[in-house]
Amino acid sequence: MQKILQHKSWWLFLVIAFAGIAYVSSLFTYRIDLTKEKRFSLSNPTIDLLNNLDTPVTVHVFLTGDLPSDYKKLSTATEDLLRQMRDLSGNNVRYVFEKPGEGLADTSRDQLLDSLARMGVVIENSEAISSAKDKATSQMIFPSALVYYKNLRPMVIDLRSSRKIFKPFNVINQLEPQEDVEATRNAAEALLEYKFANAIEKLSRKSVPTIAYLIGNGEPGYQTVTDLVESLRNDYRLGIFDLKQAFPNPSQVNAMLIVKPTQPFTQQDKLKIDQYVMHGGKILWFVDKLYAELDSLMHNQNGFVAFDRNLNLDDLLFKYGVRINGDLLQDLNCAKIPLVYGKNPDGSPKMQRHPWRYYPFVSAPNNNGIAKNLERVLPIFPSSIDTVKAPGIKKTILLATDTNSRSLSSPAMVTVNGGVKDEADFQTFNRSHFPVAVLLEGKFNSLFANRLTTDLQDSLKLSGVPFASSSKETQQIVASDADLVTNAVSETQGPLPMGMIPFENYRFGNREFFLNCIDYLVGNSGIFQTRNKEFTLRLLDKAKVEEEKTKWQFINVAGPVAVVLIFGMIFLWRRKQQYGV
Repeated sequence: MQKILQHKSWWLFLVIAFAGIAYVSSLFTYRIDLTKEKRFSLSNPTIDLLNNLDTPVTVHVFLTGDLPSDYKKLSTATEDLLRQMRDLSGNNVRYVFEKPGEGLADTSRDQLLDSLARMGVVIENSEAISSAKDKATSQMIFPSALVYYKNLRPMVIDLRSSRKIFKPFNVINQLEPQEDVEATRNAAEALLEYKFANAIEKLSRKSVPTIAYLIGNGEPGYQTVTDLVESLRNDYRLGIFDLKQAFPNPSQVNAMLIVKPTQPFTQQDKLKIDQYVMHGGKILWFVDKLYAELDSLMHNQNGFVAFDRNLNLDDLLFKYGVRINGDLLQDLNCAKIPLVYGKNPDGSPKMQRHPWRYYPFVSAPNNNGIAKNLERVLPIFPSSIDTVKAPGIKKTILLATDTNSRSLSSPAMVTVNGGVKDEADFQTFNRSHFPVAVLLEGKFNSLFANRLTTDLQDSLKLSGVPFASSSKETQQIVASDADLVTNAVSETQGPLPMGMIPFENYRFGNREFFLNCIDYLVGNSGIFQTRNKEFTLRLLDKAKVEEEKTKWQFINVAGPVAVVLIFGMIFLWRRKQQYGV
């Protein structure tokens, strides 16, 4: 080394060595994530998914261009994630950022945007006011991406978070809560890995799970579950199974949907469901224990009595670990519905939005991945759920009411004012977090163990289904309101989206909750766990920033210059000491 440094062309050896080190280092990629929540690290299931890709995946991201600062940050986070996915997949994940319709004629651009909107691409209009020019400018923002794989229909990804986060509400100074845009976008960043990994996994999977919609006990028809059917159709095989005709086979049906039955279940029906679970089947229960429909109140303004449907499911659900109570839940934090209050001078009905305590907002009371980072979910006349002792069953509450709730036992009188007449009635809203949806996981025990009648034994023999008294590891989700997943039908618009009230231009998070339930039961459990990622938002003290701005600007500008000058002076001093010049 000393001989090289003494050689007159020592600098040439140094350049060659540096180039060699740079080339060798370029052959290896290594990242060190020093953030506490591992913000820049992908989970092992995602890495395994990327390593097993045998065909390139192409991602078209539309969130680009001259964006507002919050969307610019989300765009940068998206690019960072896709770059990491590209590197880990051996270039099997390819991406491009483009603004739809840029450079096209107006007619062609409008046609393209209309086509993208029908596919589900989100299009937002943003208005920004320039302080310099004192005028407002409008631009279209596309917080979406399309994921292409082989010749399959591309999957649309909404890059935004479905849940808006609001700043603390000051009743005195504010008319309504203000959205904390930075926190909302931060929640969206935390979900990026899940959204892209989930899309890639669904497009590249070798087999598509089968979901069966159960009929035979008065379940609603297509008009009432249109959004449910359309939401599942693209990602799953969806079929109808008549419980009166045969035993469901878990090797053919990955999960079964029981939605709003209105007719009692016979022992034969329950045996079929029970043995489906005992052989590993998974069920999503959306059950209305009480009859309570808003139409009944529209027909009789004096009110109606909510009564038990007598579905004969209590013993089966109790055996599995839950009990749906015969009550109606109310909460002060609730949706508003338009009700008729007299007539206008022209004879048309006079409408007014009225807080409807029977439509309480529900959300995740804990950090469960199914309901985390979702917009509020809207049930309609829900009941409460109790968890009961069931050996080997883990119970997780997915949705619960807010902190100002109460329960009305059946037979309950449903009236326009919701039973709230004075201050004393308001004082009764003193309960919190009534469960509305519960996840059950573990090895279930059969309701029919040691109690099979001759008729039930004969039906098992005819079907060829061997009786099982306990199950292997499986899951069920039980919700005490079927209208979580049904949709209203408008006379003018037809079937509305899931989670939307007629005459209200707002959609709650019902669809996202439902799809998350399906993904959890039949999807890649490792990928689903990436929904639990949470990024801590570490904000600067704005007052302190403003106060010390000049000081830190000076340090950032003058600091590097001072360091260079100091090192230069040290170098010259050492050179003078060594060589005398």
